[in-house]
Amino acid sequence: MTTLYIDADACPVKAEAERVATRLKVPMVLVCNGGLRPSQNPLVELVIVPEGPDVADQWIADRCGAGDVVVTADLVLADRCIKAGAQVIQHDGEVLSAANIGGRLATRDLMADLRAADPFRQGSGKGFGKAERARFLQGLDRVMAQALRAAR
Repeated sequence: MTTLYIDADACPVKAEAERVATRLKVPMVLVCNGGLRPSQNPLVELVIVPEGPDVADQWIADRCGAGDVVVTADLVLADRCIKAGAQVIQHDGEVLSAANIGGRLATRDLMADLRAADPFRQGSGKGFGKAERARFLQGLDRVMAQALRAAR
């Protein structure tokens, strides 16, 4: 059965994901270190993991698999989920796959090296508004439809 996993710490599209999961009648699991209110929606489960680096990521990576969808901005988690057979979408609607995750990880590593070499280098800090939410909803609809077809 398809499950929608949300890397919920700092996820700006939890409400949008819940709307899609509810419409498609797919269970959704919010995984975080705490600080979220449980949803009244019976399809939504809140999992609070212990504090620690990447504990939520580990929990998701250990449970997701073929037919599942993961929402995350964490590229290392995305890579692990893709290798487990899950489909991955970022908050801005970009779908990550085996074809593009390697390049994204390489760019991430390069940027980390550049920031370490120049402590004054600042991130881009792109805004997140209606256009990004709309792209996410369109992308999630597509990915969920693919996952549901694959699970049948």
